[in-house]
Amino acid sequence: MTSLPSWQLALAVTAAAALAACGGDGTNEPVQISTLGNRADLISDGNALVEITLPASANNGTLTVRLNGSDVTAAFTTVTANGRKGLVQGLATGRNVIVAEAAGAKAAELVVTNAPRGGPLLAGAQPVPYICAAPTAVAATATTAAVDASGFTTAATDAQCNVATQTLYFYRTTEAGCSMANPYPSPPATAPANACFKPYTVGQAAPGDLATTTTEAGLIVPYVVRLERGVINRGIYEMAVLVDPAKPWANGLSPQASWTGKLEFIFGGSSGQLRRQLRPASLWNHDAALAKGWMVATNALVDGSRNTNRTAMVDTVIMMKEDITERYGPLKHTVASGCSAGSMSAYAIASSYPGLLDGLLVSCSLNDAESSNQESVDCGLLVEAYDKPRWRELMAAGSYGLDEINRKKAAINGHEDYTACIGWYNSFGVQKLAGNYDTAREVTAANRATGVITARSLGQTTNGCQLPASQVFDPVSNPTGLRCSQWDHAVATFGKRADGEPNSTRDNTGVQYGLKALVAGTVTAEEFVTLNEMIGSFDRNGLYSTARAVADLPALQTVYRAGLMPDYTLLAQTPILDFRGYDDSLIQPITNTGRSGLHQIWKSFANRARFEKANGTSSSYAMWRYGLSENGVSPPTLLANEGFFVMDQWITAVKASSTGTAAARVLAARPAAAADFCLLSTDAAQSTRVTDPALCDADPLLKGGMSPREAAGSPRANDLLKCQLKPLDVAEYLPAVLNADQLARMRAVFADGVCDYSKPGVGFEPARGVTSFAAGPGGQVLPAAPQSTAR
Repeated sequence: MTSLPSWQLALAVTAAAALAACGGDGTNEPVQISTLGNRADLISDGNALVEITLPASANNGTLTVRLNGSDVTAAFTTVTANGRKGLVQGLATGRNVIVAEAAGAKAAELVVTNAPRGGPLLAGAQPVPYICAAPTAVAATATTAAVDASGFTTAATDAQCNVATQTLYFYRTTEAGCSMANPYPSPPATAPANACFKPYTVGQAAPGDLATTTTEAGLIVPYVVRLERGVINRGIYEMAVLVDPAKPWANGLSPQASWTGKLEFIFGGSSGQLRRQLRPASLWNHDAALAKGWMVATNALVDGSRNTNRTAMVDTVIMMKEDITERYGPLKHTVASGCSAGSMSAYAIASSYPGLLDGLLVSCSLNDAESSNQESVDCGLLVEAYDKPRWRELMAAGSYGLDEINRKKAAINGHEDYTACIGWYNSFGVQKLAGNYDTAREVTAANRATGVITARSLGQTTNGCQLPASQVFDPVSNPTGLRCSQWDHAVATFGKRADGEPNSTRDNTGVQYGLKALVAGTVTAEEFVTLNEMIGSFDRNGLYSTARAVADLPALQTVYRAGLMPDYTLLAQTPILDFRGYDDSLIQPITNTGRSGLHQIWKSFANRARFEKANGTSSSYAMWRYGLSENGVSPPTLLANEGFFVMDQWITAVKASSTGTAAARVLAARPAAAADFCLLSTDAAQSTRVTDPALCDADPLLKGGMSPREAAGSPRANDLLKCQLKPLDVAEYLPAVLNADQLARMRAVFADGVCDYSKPGVGFEPARGVTSFAAGPGGQVLPAAPQSTAR
């Protein structure tokens, strides 16, 4: 063999290296780089779980990875069949570039955009001020806000309320009759003596009452749970999962065998616009889930009582899921559980970011924030109207008894009886106020039948922000102060009008309250006309106004385009199981407790109507109705646990399918166990499942009523926030007849026309896709997720 000259040998080596870099087998295939658990442009907290996929021609042993020019190859410790995985740390806030190369493949790069752990991602500017919680609670003063007890042993380290992560261990006791109350409340509160989950000390002998459990994978293990507490997106989170505390769990590349990779994310109810950090209102200790190896997580930012900004909730879920993936392991699927406002938050998130939640388990559910606010306002206006002198004079002139007067109210309200609107009024009347208040108007239990409103002194000045009164809006003394309505809380989403007030979807222009009651003969023409003359609305400050409310077109367009007013075409891509109990009255005799009158049965049927309107079917939405429950309006424990695992079965079947659209897969995968049924209120044992809808609907504690808007002529779907208008048509009133004077008065009230419910709502359009508000209110649709590109 003839040896080559040195210069030719060097040239050959250089050429071989160049050929290898371009794809040594001539294919020129590039390396593929992807982030796991989240899109590359929505990474947070400076960490990303990254997978490198190499073409067959590449040499895995020569892989090098760089982050912003620095070598991070050592992070890629997990070797896969065709590449490696690693947890890349140290990402800068903003733009980052990850470059990967290996002999035998083209180099590639992936642009990764990283947000701080404190957020935001998509929600835009966060509300300020925001008061971080502390290890010890501090009472409010005239000039400082109250500081809530965090339950942490250390204080926040920055204005984003970041804090050292806290890890605790608990075990499930074998003691019967134990309490599922919070086993780790903030001091000075203490855990119940008979708590089902007790503190566990790692390294000490196992307690004698330590239970064992069999996981979903069939492993029999001691029932010990790791509870982690920290702060993400300024919200205190708690996440719990079954563990072997003696084994390390460093990051998501090596999860413990007891974890299924499944997550239950719990959403809390109520409504609040707090500027203070609080602990989650929801509990992490869901026994049925934890025992099978699920992780259970919650965050105060997805509790409606702490935060009503749904775009901030989307951010929170994205960031939490990424954090779990990076530190615990890959997620197979995520189930959202929520009651009341927790349910409408889950609906909004599943619609505005399809795929973020894989299934919804909802109870005492509401439809969405916008129409729920609509009913709350309508009820408030009606309760106020019934106590006005003009209405009382009409009732006296008709010589009606109290029962007949209340039947009229119920027919106008659309509810089973007159009390549900009182429930809305008492629960959320003051929440409409943008500024300070020191009294609450309410109808006490003693005055329910008469509807007399009384003013109750709160003993102090307060506001929805829970900030010092001197910082908060007052129309006279502090007109430039911080406003505390739900619209102000989400002003980064909705934006402001030219006068500086936030855009709002609140509207009752053209609404003919009590229309169906008039047609049915329950109210007279004069009562109908008088009611609509004096109904008015609440103004931008939450104060009563004789004028009807007018929504702002930008707000209407935003909620529809972004899917925050749920788009049921998109929502059909997610299986939903709705537990529906009775909460339609404050006075009807019933053995279960905890009723507020807010969660009427008609809301489930409105959801069903929305699905059928959008998709021609509601089969992605299962409904389990029950007449009685030991948990009040929430489902009986056994039924709730059964539904949890039925939902798991449904999602698993969806993910195993690859045929058809996402919505078609949900329909095809619905298990027989998810069939609709009811448990009649006459069934004391609540054990006989009735599948005949007619029998269910005949049960007085299972039948659906309607909303005040449906009672005013709106379709059952109740999805119009602002109606288009048409000229007043007397034929709508038949067989009732309005005289000439009454018609003239109605035309004066509705000078621009009445609601035309045959047309879509003003501002309606199908959702456009996942929306970012980072660049400002109104939002912009996210482009396709970033992919790695060859260099």
